[in-house]
Amino acid sequence: MPITPTEPLLQPVAHSASRRPRIRFDRNELAGAFGDLGTDLPLLIGVIAASGLDSTGVLIMFGLMQLFSGLWYGMPMPVQPLKAFAALVIAQKIPGRVIFGGGLAVGAGMLLLSVTGLIDGLARLVPKPVIRGIQFGLALQLSTLALKQYVPADGLPGYALAAAAFLITVVLLGNRRWPAALVVVTLGVVYGLVFQLDFNSAQQALGLRLPTWHVPQMTDILTGAVLLALPQIPLSLGNSVLATRQVVQDYFPERPVTVRKISFTYALMNLVNPFLGGFPVCHGSGGMVGHYTFGGRTGGSVVIYGGLFLVLGLFFSQGFQQLVQVFPLPILGVLLFFEALSLAALLRDISTERAHLLLALLTGILCAGLPYGYLVGLTVGTCLYYAMRRGWVGLGKQGF
Repeated sequence: MPITPTEPLLQPVAHSASRRPRIRFDRNELAGAFGDLGTDLPLLIGVIAASGLDSTGVLIMFGLMQLFSGLWYGMPMPVQPLKAFAALVIAQKIPGRVIFGGGLAVGAGMLLLSVTGLIDGLARLVPKPVIRGIQFGLALQLSTLALKQYVPADGLPGYALAAAAFLITVVLLGNRRWPAALVVVTLGVVYGLVFQLDFNSAQQALGLRLPTWHVPQMTDILTGAVLLALPQIPLSLGNSVLATRQVVQDYFPERPVTVRKISFTYALMNLVNPFLGGFPVCHGSGGMVGHYTFGGRTGGSVVIYGGLFLVLGLFFSQGFQQLVQVFPLPILGVLLFFEALSLAALLRDISTERAHLLLALLTGILCAGLPYGYLVGLTVGTCLYYAMRRGWVGLGKQGF
């Protein structure tokens, strides 16, 4: 099927395996590289500020994990900071040694699920409407973050900048000749250079730095397992593994990826990261949707994205927090908002089945609105699905 200059808005496009390379570097892959920036960058800034982690190790290892994932999968398989993990670190100002211990703990837990095949059993148990609900819950959270925190961040000029970025994205989204994200990010860079760049801070930030070696102690591993790994696992099962596998099926049906493979690479990254000062990471359905929405079709978009963080870590890490403030948050908000729309649009394949759609919406609201929402949504949604199949609960039997 030939690639046309413009693809339908937010619509997955199927290509044969022979026509889609594993790695490609072009303007569309470059545009797709920015599809997850609005999620990752604020979390990394937040955990560095709250925990006192060395930004060199965090940025370099984050970049290396992107390169690993892009080359391993040959598709825009994202690497993201662990969200529940990061939220706890930011809220409680947990020190680095416990973060590294928790990273090893979560890696060991996912490795156990992978090598024993337990993850396959979970994948068979959780139905598609619940997975769609998890994705919808993530869409609600991302859109709320974009509209309540990022877009209003710079006041009236920020609103004007966000409006311009929104219009550009609406006009160009799906355009293969003029990728929307590339134009929008260029707009943000120009705005930052003109209005927000402090050349003295930029010069002070420049300098070659390398990560240092860390060996987590058993007490830190146990503490991290209780404080950080246990709250993270439900979100990881729902979004990082099950929902990501579903997005691969949606966008790359010719190249199936098993949940065991996704959980294995998730585990492998977290068994390496802590020793060189990296923050724990995962894959994620929202990140893959973000890369794809803005043009990424191969592992090239993730490799480019990883290269950006490698450069920041190697040469600009000592002034990282000051440097990234140059890039305007309203632009990140627009990127994040369209990532959320793309996630919500995945509901369309169950929209004709009333019971499935209602179950997905309920699951999403639980995921987005409650403490430990992904655990609650995953459990309640799955139980309701099987209860409706047996006629114990009635949301309408269509589709069951």
